[in-house]
Amino acid sequence: QVQLVESGGGLVQAGGSLRLSCAASGSISDNNVMGWYRQAPGKQRELVAAIHSSDSTNYADSVKGRFTISRDSAKNTVYLQMNSLKPEDTAVYLCNVKTWRLWNKYEYWGQGTQVTVSS
Repeated sequence: QVQLVESGGGLVQAGGSLRLSCAASGSISDNNVMGWYRQAPGKQRELVAAIHSSDSTNYADSVKGRFTISRDSAKNTVYLQMNSLKPEDTAVYLCNVKTWRLWNKYEYWGQGTQVTVSS
């Protein structure tokens, strides 16, 4: 069983920065994607950024150029560096891990961390 523990959320003024971390415990296969989603009140959950075990990345258009996702595979940890934050970035940020073994897909979610950006 994989457990995800997030940290790094908080309150920041517009234009500020935050760094989120998500550490995965348990066994994760070499073929995996670690990512961050966010969900604001009354809105659907959306992908923010993801990074494959090959280090290829994917970003939502709304965060390109401002957010950077990275990973430390040896520690099973994924990071999200968020710069130039805007009030519309306010949401609960959730860590997500997808992993594949023998054609079976497994997906895990963290409990979420609140990010609030004041104007």
